[in-house]
Amino acid sequence: MTKSPHQYLIFETSAGFCGIAWNDVGITRFQLPARTPGATEHNLLRRVPDALPASPPAEIVEVVAAVKRYFTGEEIDFSGFTIDLGQQEPFFKEIYAAARRVGWGDTTTYGALAKQLGAGPEAARDVGVAMARNPVALIIPCHRVLAAGGKIGGFSAPGGSTAKMRMLELEGVHLDPAPAAQQSFGF
Repeated sequence: MTKSPHQYLIFETSAGFCGIAWNDVGITRFQLPARTPGATEHNLLRRVPDALPASPPAEIVEVVAAVKRYFTGEEIDFSGFTIDLGQQEPFFKEIYAAARRVGWGDTTTYGALAKQLGAGPEAARDVGVAMARNPVALIIPCHRVLAAGGKIGGFSAPGGSTAKMRMLELEGVHLDPAPAAQQSFGF
């Protein structure tokens, strides 16, 4: 079975403009909010340059509506939507499946997710790499996966760790801000 080319839609939410790309298998890319539709489209097309703008099929319409509600603070479970991870490494697919089971308002850590998959602590780095390469952020809730000790960790989406913290706060998760790297001596 030959996959159809990617199609995409840019849409507005209360947090900014998001983008979604899909093929005949499922969602292939999700772009978290940026301030302008042009910025979102640019970011999305860097990852799926063959995508063409299109009217979304029914499931994508449902995802878009769910994303809009998510960014207003409504509890949404994205785990039932169909995704197409393409040629991802098998271990990354396992990591993504485990991350999809982390529900609204819950968090885990890179190390805990690795342990849940039966891997040793050294696999925490693989979990971090998988989260950084997550093609469908929010649909696979990588924002719910934290660094050791419950620290915010990195986030490769627009806005970086600040965006991650805002998404967690939408879900009722409040983390202590990271301390400054260097304190002022005050003189």
